[in-house]
Formats: sequence, structure tokens, C-alpha cells
Amino acid sequence: MHVTTRTMETNKHIALVAHDNCKDHLLRWVIEHKEKLANHTLYATGTTGHMIARESGLEVNCLLSGPMGGDQQLGALISEGKVDMMIFFWDPLNAVPHDPDVKALLRISAVWNIPVATNRASANFMISSPKLAEEVEIEIPDYDAYLTERLG
Repeated sequence: MHVTTRTMETNKHIALVAHDNCKDHLLRWVIEHKEKLANHTLYATGTTGHMIARESGLEVNCLLSGPMGGDQQLGALISEGKVDMMIFFWDPLNAVPHDPDVKALLRISAVWNIPVATNRASANFMISSPKLAEEVEIEIPDYDAYLTERLG
């Protein structure tokens, strides 16, 4: 597939997602990094977003709950270049009813080459990166070239 680039601005659009058993862990992480996160635009799936907004005081763009379509909404935002990175505290030890949606969200994140943290350690690396406060060029699929090729 052909690639092109997209610029992530200095104000990143960050998605925050957590499975039920991990919501408290994500909330604690958000509060620990509240000062840095306040400089960025935050999105979160339903329950997680409302909990983070209420407990941290940060402004969060809340989507639907994951099982109710929030994972797909987030995937659409990623595909549209409206989300730059994702912090997803997922529970690898418990299956969730919407597991196919979760896999699709992780797949679309890989397709559109956005950084994804799936645990506290990787989230700490991402939040402490100097690139968080810089413009960053990333390679993404060249969708126009893809369509041209497909439609011949």
C-alpha cells in the first residue's frame, strides 16, 4: 500500500479507554498526569469518559459506551485522522462481550499508525515523550492512491 504523511499538531487528540476491571487504574493514571493531559484534547468511551471528567475535572469528549458503539465511534475518529494516540487499559485476563469491537479498534489503530499504550508502563513512556509537545509527522495509508488503484 502507498503511504503519505499526516501531521500531529502540538495539541494532541488523545483517546482514553479502559475495560471495567481497569477503569480505576486508568483514572489513577490520568490524575497522576492531569497537568500534561490538560494541554490536549481528550476523548473517551462512555462510562470511562464520564468518570474521568467527574473525578479529574478535565474536559473529556465522551462517546458512547464501548459495547454500545463507542469503540466503533473511536475507530471512525482514528480513520478520519481526528485521534492522534490512544491509551487503552485493557484487561487481557477477562474476555468481554464486545471483544470483536476491541480487536477492530486495535487493528484500525495499527492501520492508521497511531501510538497505542495498552498498560501503565507503555502509557508512562508515551506521556513522558518529548514528542507529546511537538508537531510530529507520521506515515499513514494513502487512501486516495488506494481508491485510484482499486477503481482503476
